[in-house]
Amino acid sequence: MRSHRYLLPLAVCVLLAQTSSGSGDDDDDDAKASGAQTLPQLSAAQRQAVGIRVAHPLAARMPERIDALGLVLDPTVLLSDAGEASAAAAAERSTSSELTRLNGLYSGGAGASMKLIEAAQAEAAKAQAQARSAAARLALHWGPVAALPPARRQKILDAASAGASLLLRADIPGRHSLGIVPRDAVLDVDGIQVPARVLGLLRQTTELQSVGLLLEVDHAPAGFGPGARVPLKLLTTARAGLLLPRDALLFDEDGTYVYKELTGKADGDQRRYAPVRVQLLAADGEGWLVDGIDGDDNIVVQGAGVLWSLQEMGAHAVDADEDAD
Repeated sequence: MRSHRYLLPLAVCVLLAQTSSGSGDDDDDDAKASGAQTLPQLSAAQRQAVGIRVAHPLAARMPERIDALGLVLDPTVLLSDAGEASAAAAAERSTSSELTRLNGLYSGGAGASMKLIEAAQAEAAKAQAQARSAAARLALHWGPVAALPPARRQKILDAASAGASLLLRADIPGRHSLGIVPRDAVLDVDGIQVPARVLGLLRQTTELQSVGLLLEVDHAPAGFGPGARVPLKLLTTARAGLLLPRDALLFDEDGTYVYKELTGKADGDQRRYAPVRVQLLAADGEGWLVDGIDGDDNIVVQGAGVLWSLQEMGAHAVDADEDAD
């Protein structure tokens, strides 16, 4: 996540943010859509002092293939994690049922003592903790498999244990996130193009420190097995969107957003800026393809972090001369 720490030169100006009270319809709509209570408002001199620059986003279509590195995984690790999760879940159900039975007997005066109930409660709590731990471990190591319906998950486990399919981890060097998860992939095994399905994103990183995806391969070439490393291409459908530089994008707990310069009425040379949520589609060099804005919007492509700081302060803009007084 990008850090929003910006130091504004005191010799230039001291800026805070002003509560939005514009009169234009466009301003009102944009402010409501952004959910903002206060919007940064700057004069021309202030915009120049802090380096605010706006531009229209560029329409673009992204390439359909992403280069990645694949590692064939050991299926016994998946089988072990899945088995532990299933056994722990069964133990939790068993201890919970026993506790319910004993509580029923105790309530009916049919021979269950409080000592037996307390022991059953302890066993149930222990089984619940072990079940949660096993489920969390399975989700961390094999998230896409853990998220599948039971029948589909069992099908993958059976195929992997029988050697009918292989599971791979695909890493994209230099990338820590993906806008859109690819659906298919093609492995290069000794010059042979081997198709694979993308099951989903993996939560755990490796020494490559890159985003990882879990792939499934049916009918792999003979001799191609766990531990093998191969180049591959992740296949994505061509996505159309609007291209923005990375400096235009900000991140918080709710996702990604940009600052849009509002087009409604303003006082003199004042300009207001509203945060607008965008969806990341794909990375492209020094930019990102996004959705959620229009091609004729004026988007802040330089100085967005300054606007974030101003909006967080939520007070009136003060010029350097006024501050000196």
